[in-house]
Amino acid sequence: MMEQLNDVQKRELEKQWEVLSYGVSSIIPEGEFKEKIAKSIKNEQPLKVKLGLDPTAPDVHLGHTVVLNKLKQFQGFGHTVQLIIGDFTGKIGDPTGKSIARTALTDEEVKHNARTYFEQFGKVIDMEKVELHYNSKWLSQIGFAEVLKLASTVTVARMLERNDFHHRYKENKPIHLHEFFYPVMQGYDSFALESDIELGGTDQEFNVLFGRQVQEHFGREKQVVLLMPLIEGLDGVEKMSKSKGNYIGVNERPEDIFGKTMSIPDALITKYFELVSPLSMEEVQEVKRTLDDGTLHPRDAKMKLAASFVDMLYGKEAAHQSRQQFINVFQKKAMPDVIPEVMWEGGEEILIVDLLKELGLLPSKSEGRRMIKNGGVRIDQEKVMDAFQTVQVTDRMVVQVGKRKFVKLRRS
Repeated sequence: MMEQLNDVQKRELEKQWEVLSYGVSSIIPEGEFKEKIAKSIKNEQPLKVKLGLDPTAPDVHLGHTVVLNKLKQFQGFGHTVQLIIGDFTGKIGDPTGKSIARTALTDEEVKHNARTYFEQFGKVIDMEKVELHYNSKWLSQIGFAEVLKLASTVTVARMLERNDFHHRYKENKPIHLHEFFYPVMQGYDSFALESDIELGGTDQEFNVLFGRQVQEHFGREKQVVLLMPLIEGLDGVEKMSKSKGNYIGVNERPEDIFGKTMSIPDALITKYFELVSPLSMEEVQEVKRTLDDGTLHPRDAKMKLAASFVDMLYGKEAAHQSRQQFINVFQKKAMPDVIPEVMWEGGEEILIVDLLKELGLLPSKSEGRRMIKNGGVRIDQEKVMDAFQTVQVTDRMVVQVGKRKFVKLRRS
């Protein structure tokens, strides 16, 4: 197909290939991907690009935007994004990385989580140009004979090659038969929608490759798989995850997104620019070059990175304000312009650790004592030195914990 393109089409092919393959961990198989792009250009027919989601939790963080940014690039070239809500597969739950079977979701949980996904995804991709599908539409209609036919496409030995199933089998932990059907059903989604491309994280390789297998079984053209890298969270070690507390949520306040971004390890700056930032390839390459030659300080690079995240999620004005507030609070040691206010209904005097817990600034008194010991608690900008100190609660008193938490107390 590539040799049938004219010069203009060939340049378009190279442009799409350069952008769409950028930052991808692996393309399976690479040659077929280029052929699909060429065929799309030649026939003026957009590719169908699939992303499957089991809405197991309602919160989206910047780790999710790695694949969303890639979908946005596909949209930019006029390709069709197929967003699949796994309302049927979600009742089994993806076993990837799990040592026990997942708890099945109810219909209400699926619908609630899906709605919040749409709202949050819309901050990155154009949801008006997305094909939205619920896989119960076809999976709930499959008869048992068809299920048996699908099951014949894979062996138990192949399933046990998966790390999660392998470890559970070796450790004599239960593996339920229905869990084996999850990747098969995910593969059937690709057949039902005639998907050309499927995106997923590197931890999803086993699942997404089933799409090719099922499509081949039914005599359809096989999809190409693009695996995106997983991004480490704020700790620089573990994959970004809400359960690990190392995440930046897309619905967090702009100033919190900015502040959290400034705390990422320097070693992750380039990776965050490449995979999460909405900046162009050329802009990212310039950041990398100036970081490498020392003309760009890591702190300034993180300022640019943080502003790009807030701009992507809230707009340029919010990015500017968040940047200015960060400079005021953390570099000039000033108070933020806007501080959340809390009506204080308690007594006039209270132990500082009790106050911190009552305000929800810290989860426990022991955490309060630790934070005070480390010099992380201030009242009206004065550092608290004694964890057993009693404080006089006054109107408009400002309590600060760490670098980002501020509360102004109001008394009636």
